[in-house]
Amino acid sequence: MTYSQNAPFRADVVGSYLRPAELKQARAGFAAGKIDEAALKAVEDNAITELVAKQKAAGLHVITDGEFRRGWWHLDCMWGFAGVEKVSMDKGYFFHDEETRAESARLTSKIAFDPAHPFVEHFKFIKQFEDDTAIARQTIPAPAQLYAELFRPENIASVHEFYDELADDNAKAFHGLIMALYEAGCRNVQLDDCTWGMFCDPNFNQHYTADEFAAMQEQYAAMNNAAIEDLPEDLVITTHDCRGNYHSTWASAGGYATVADVLFGKENVAAYYLEFDDDRSGDFEPLAKVSGDKKVVLGLITSKKPELEDPEVIKARIAEAAQYVPLDRLCLSTQCGFASTEEGNKLTEEQQWAKIALVQSVAKDVWGE
Repeated sequence: MTYSQNAPFRADVVGSYLRPAELKQARAGFAAGKIDEAALKAVEDNAITELVAKQKAAGLHVITDGEFRRGWWHLDCMWGFAGVEKVSMDKGYFFHDEETRAESARLTSKIAFDPAHPFVEHFKFIKQFEDDTAIARQTIPAPAQLYAELFRPENIASVHEFYDELADDNAKAFHGLIMALYEAGCRNVQLDDCTWGMFCDPNFNQHYTADEFAAMQEQYAAMNNAAIEDLPEDLVITTHDCRGNYHSTWASAGGYATVADVLFGKENVAAYYLEFDDDRSGDFEPLAKVSGDKKVVLGLITSKKPELEDPEVIKARIAEAAQYVPLDRLCLSTQCGFASTEEGNKLTEEQQWAKIALVQSVAKDVWGE
């Protein structure tokens, strides 16, 4: 019998965890041709098995594979679609203090779901660990994230031939992946999406007219919604929206007000996992735009720094957010995962679990569960 409650949970996580040293060594060895794919998978399987035990020991009701089989939170998934190739770039993504590895996803033909997408097998492995205490979650990038990736300046030339049907094809590809995950037993899919965090940043949206900016938001929300329409009722779809997370640095800044009407009002998800760990995220007022009975997971505890937050400050901020969304529709998590890429953030595994313990203890104090 598996755990029947589904996301979000009062004490929740975004899903990625710091990679243990032996996993990093194995991935480097595979990249260098020193070990084969089977040897790498054996190390990954063992690391994920140990991670699951730690998640359960921490009292979490959701388990993930920590994204241990990926280098990136988003690109590895994109490379699994038909018509998308892995490419090396001259420059990486620019974050506040660093530049990332220089890789991307580019079109080679019409994009489509590939039944051999590796994430389906990845989920089957984590599914086996479900029990009467925890449910398995699959994290994937949102369709809007792949669309944005394809429009990086270096990639635009590959888009022209397929532009007219690209948004529709993209949504269909993701719908196919989500349904394949469902058929593999998945009942909780989280769409990770930095496009809305990008839209929040004045340095980005100043390049567009008000009409262009509004149309872009509508297009991205419609694309995400198209991918998640007509899904089984027992499949819960949530989304995580943040401003970038790479080696403890960030990519964009700005409050949610500029996107609240569309993101919170029109995207058809069950819950939003939102970044609120520092001033870059603005205040809670935009949460008033969260429509229907959708839930909000407040990312009030940072995964970027090792220092533990004051529990009383976190409780006060939850109370403040409850002015805009009822307390019974709020939950708590870190603002992002601990390793959106395999490099990971600048803290230790011990400090990572201390952060999760803090989420748990505050949630219990606030909600009694």
